[in-house]
Amino acid sequence: MILGAEMADLPAPVTPSRTSLFGPRGGCLVSPDGPLWVADTGHHRLLGWRRRPDHDQAPADWVIGQKDFASEGRNGKRATPDAASVNVPTGITRYGRGLAVADAWNHRVLIWNELPEDSRVPADLGLGQPDCRSVLANRGRLDAGPGTLNWCYGVHADGERLYVADTGNRRVLIWDRPPVEQGQPADAVLGQEDMTCRDENAGRGPDAATMRWPHQIAVIDGRLAVTDAGNNRIMVWNTPRPESGQPADLILGQAAPDQVEHNRGRYLPDAASLNMPYGLAAAGSRFTKGSRLIVADTANSRLLGYDDLSADAVATRLAGQPDFASKGDNRWRNATRDSLCWPYAVSICERTVVIADSGNNRVLLWDLAS
Repeated sequence: MILGAEMADLPAPVTPSRTSLFGPRGGCLVSPDGPLWVADTGHHRLLGWRRRPDHDQAPADWVIGQKDFASEGRNGKRATPDAASVNVPTGITRYGRGLAVADAWNHRVLIWNELPEDSRVPADLGLGQPDCRSVLANRGRLDAGPGTLNWCYGVHADGERLYVADTGNRRVLIWDRPPVEQGQPADAVLGQEDMTCRDENAGRGPDAATMRWPHQIAVIDGRLAVTDAGNNRIMVWNTPRPESGQPADLILGQAAPDQVEHNRGRYLPDAASLNMPYGLAAAGSRFTKGSRLIVADTANSRLLGYDDLSADAVATRLAGQPDFASKGDNRWRNATRDSLCWPYAVSICERTVVIADSGNNRVLLWDLAS
């Protein structure tokens, strides 16, 4: 299914409606039959479909962040933000019985304890800010802290922990148990040596413990994986709960932890290289022979599939391009049903892959191949 832009209408209109999307950067199918929630990033809103769409251009049923489907603007053009407003929402995930959303430019993560089933439903609490009206990066301080956020773009839950890609602070924060208080501090940090540092690559240059632009997170077969888009790589830990500052056990996309060039310094990609990978998700063994990692290799406008995660792992599956040596938005042509233009996020529910095809102003729903 295709939601958002119609292929014949590129470039897509950006007027908000029940069927339009503008640079979506996240999507979450809660169960195989729905609901589906999408972060319609450029329109500063969340769109919800009560049931999994069964045809192209299906209209949304709910909107959060705006007063109606025809409105747009940061924080709904409110003078004061609140628990029902958003400003560049990006990552979105099922969280317990509810929903968690990375409200990136409000520098917070919004949490609904129960799934919203109507429009304009306010969040129950937020992380990164002391209250629902505050929106300053790192709460207005120059340094970071265990309870602050700065351009947080990604959020993930594994059924036990909550992970947040705190992108502007060049780190990933981990909460070991469901937050119950507004602004609750995190329990662990990756990418930095402590909770206050926010320097690029921890101020010392790239290595297996540092980050430049973390964006999306997944847990696959008990291993934690993070897209470090600014360093053109995927970082993998052999545990879902690394200790603070712990180096990654495996790097995908680069030959060594101190190397960071896109496509490993070459113009054309291959099965071992990455170019600003923003999204990833894990497909479980319920419908495959072992788990698979699916990566949105964003600047190469392609999806990669890894059937094996080892020191020499390369992608074995490909979508969006004719071969591993090709790149280009929509293969340098108009958009088609199997092309991509800067895909930002991937999520998986049973056999359905949800792709935020941001550059094409649409969300794609694909069946997972065996």
